[in-house]
Amino acid sequence: MKKPHIPVRFVPIGATIFVFLLAYAIGIANFRNFGSLRVFLNLLHDNAYLGVAAIGAMVVILSGGIDLSVGSVIAFTGMLIAKMIDCGINACWAILLAIVIGSLFGMLQGVLISTFELPPFLVTLGGMFFARGCSYIVNEEAMGILNNPVFNFIENKLEIPIGSRGLTLEFIDILYLVLLIIAIVFTQRTHAGRCIYAVGENEQAATLMGIPVRRTKIMVYTIAGFCSAVAGIVFTIYLKSGNPLSCVGLEMDAIAATVIGGTLLTGGVGYMIGSFFGVLVLGLIQVLIMFQGNINSWWTRIIVGALVLVFIFMQNLITKISKKSRA
Repeated sequence: MKKPHIPVRFVPIGATIFVFLLAYAIGIANFRNFGSLRVFLNLLHDNAYLGVAAIGAMVVILSGGIDLSVGSVIAFTGMLIAKMIDCGINACWAILLAIVIGSLFGMLQGVLISTFELPPFLVTLGGMFFARGCSYIVNEEAMGILNNPVFNFIENKLEIPIGSRGLTLEFIDILYLVLLIIAIVFTQRTHAGRCIYAVGENEQAATLMGIPVRRTKIMVYTIAGFCSAVAGIVFTIYLKSGNPLSCVGLEMDAIAATVIGGTLLTGGVGYMIGSFFGVLVLGLIQVLIMFQGNINSWWTRIIVGALVLVFIFMQNLITKISKKSRA
């Protein structure tokens, strides 16, 4: 009787889920009430903005590209919303305009990359500096958003009660989960999603197959810009303020969550649900260190860096095994 064969492409995401469950088990074994639903909901709530950003980052990486402008676009979005509200503009219009600008910014980067065949690393690096500079042009100092009726409505009314202990799934958590489900369906069940995988796996072969490579690249960077803007909105709702210094280096966290989630950095391999567990792993590491209390918070970066290296090594090994099996 043959043993069931597990495709190698499922190994990274399986490893991610194992790491998450292992870390969660360590927390439950060492800290009282760690396994409560409140801790998990707080974990989801505190990392919702990173989760939204990771969705955009993963779509780009699946296509074989990279986006370094994520953190700067989030900061710019927060500053733009805070400034417009301060000037008396309705928060709904401010949020809508921020989404449009973020999407157009991503689309512009996609046009530069696809039309002029410029390296995504350099284009988005320029975009990172540009968006960060625009944040300071909007306002050089942080701006709070206090007693805004739209934000108060979002915080107090748009929530789903869970259980009978006063626990709720808040708006930003719901928004992240909805976007995640949409992203899963989009990447796995649509023609555009299959085009993204094809371009990431082999761009030349995708061109020969008649896949619109240029249009696909513009699309993925537009999606990334949209997700960065939405992540900026989530971050602004979370902190009720805009700050031009916020989210410096967050693009690296989004890329790390994507890699830990099992997505191949060269593109073409990965599952959106993996980014969800990648984000939870990053958040869980921070929570474990916080619960411990006597460990320097910089250990978070050390552990994340080690995990990224382990998963990159695993990806490289899986790629070699796949090539041998095809030969």
